[in-house]
Amino acid sequence: MGDIHVKNLNVIFGKRKKEALRLLNQGESKASILEKTGCTVGVYDANLEIKQGEIFVVMGLSGSGKSTLLRCFNRLIDPTSGSIVLDDKDIVQCNEAELREIRRKKMTMVFQHFGLLPHRTVSSNVGFGLEIQGIDYETRRKKAYETIETVGLKGYEEQMTGQLSGGMQQRVGLARALATDPEVLLMDEAFSALDPLIRNNMQDELILLQEKVNKTILFITHDLDEALKLGDRIAIMKDGKIVQIDTPENILTNPADDYVKAFVENVDRGEIITAGSIMFENPASIRIDHDGPKVALRKMRKVGVTSLPVVDNKNNFLGFVKDEEMAYMEENNLDKISEYMHSKEEVRAVNPDTPVADLLPLFLDNIYNIAVIDNDKKLIGVVVHSSVIGEMIGTNREKVVQLKEEGGLAL
Repeated sequence: MGDIHVKNLNVIFGKRKKEALRLLNQGESKASILEKTGCTVGVYDANLEIKQGEIFVVMGLSGSGKSTLLRCFNRLIDPTSGSIVLDDKDIVQCNEAELREIRRKKMTMVFQHFGLLPHRTVSSNVGFGLEIQGIDYETRRKKAYETIETVGLKGYEEQMTGQLSGGMQQRVGLARALATDPEVLLMDEAFSALDPLIRNNMQDELILLQEKVNKTILFITHDLDEALKLGDRIAIMKDGKIVQIDTPENILTNPADDYVKAFVENVDRGEIITAGSIMFENPASIRIDHDGPKVALRKMRKVGVTSLPVVDNKNNFLGFVKDEEMAYMEENNLDKISEYMHSKEEVRAVNPDTPVADLLPLFLDNIYNIAVIDNDKKLIGVVVHSSVIGEMIGTNREKVVQLKEEGGLAL
C-alpha cells in the first residue's frame, strides 16, 4: 500500500506530440524539439519507484519539469505516454470515476499558496475533503479536530483562516490533506511562499509529523537545502529528464554528472555526510590481552597510523592504544595491552549516522581517531582526522587517501 511505480513517463505539450517524441528518442534537445515541432517537452522518460512511507523529493530549476511530473500523479496533467501505478492500478489509464475516487481517498495535494477557503473556519477547511466524500457533520468535525491537533493547531479550530500567519495557514492546508487519510501526499513547493524562518520550522514539523502518520510523500522543491533536509531520496531533474535518483548523502558524495556536481558544490556537507560514509571499514585492530605490543606496532606501521582500536574476542570496541606506549611496553618486556589501553570512556566512539559536523568538535580534545560502532557496540570502522577535515573543506575520500600516502596528512 502506498508504493508508486512510474515507468517511461512522457509529457509533451503541443500538436505534434508523436514527432516530438520520436525526436526525443533520437537524442534531440528540448530546445531543438521546440524549434522543429513547436512542442514543449515537460517530462521525458521518467522512471522511478517511490516506497511506502518515504519522503521522495523531486527538485530542479524552474522549467525542469518537476511540477509537471507531480501533476501527472493526480492527472491534473495527462501524460502523453507511460504509466503511474499505485496499488496495482495504472492512474494514467483510469477513467473519470476511478480518478475521482483516487483523488478523494488515496492521493491528495498540498499547494504552495495554501488554497484555503477564506470564508470558512479552520475546522471547516480541514473537513472539506470529508464533506465532499459525503461524510456526516459530526464525524468530519471530530476528524478535523483530531487532525488539527496532529499538526499543532489545537485551540484554533474555530478561527477564520485569514486570522492566521502564513505558517499556520500552511498547517491548515496540511491538516486538510491528512484528514481524508490518503495513502499519498503530493506537496508542490509547499513551503516556498513562507518566510525563511517559518519555512525552516515547517520543514522540521513535516519530519516530526511523518514519524506519526507515515505517509508516502512526493515533495517538489527548487531548493537543494530543503531537498537534502527532507528527502529520504531525491530525484534531480533537468530539461524534463531525471538525471539522478539517490539518497542525499550519495548525491553529495557521488554526483551523477557535472550538472548535479555544480548543484551541490556549495552545500554544507557537514550536516549531510555521516561517519558511516567516511569511515575506514573493517579497520586494523588488536585483541585485548591476546595481541602484544609487537603485534600492535607491526599493524600500526603496516597501515601507517599512530593508534589502533582495541576489541575483545567478539569485536566489541574497548578503547585505543598509542604507538609510543606500545614501544615503551616492548622496550620493557611488558605484554598486557589492557594496562596501557585508553578505554572507551576516555576516547570517542560514534554511530555511523553521526553527521561530520558533529565529529569535528570531538577531535579538539582527543588525540585518537574516532571509533564507529553499531548498536551492539561492535567496531565497524574508524574515522581519521584527515577524513573529517577533507569532508568539511570538500576534499573527496580518494584525495584524502592520496594525501595520506604522500605524507600530506597524518592519521
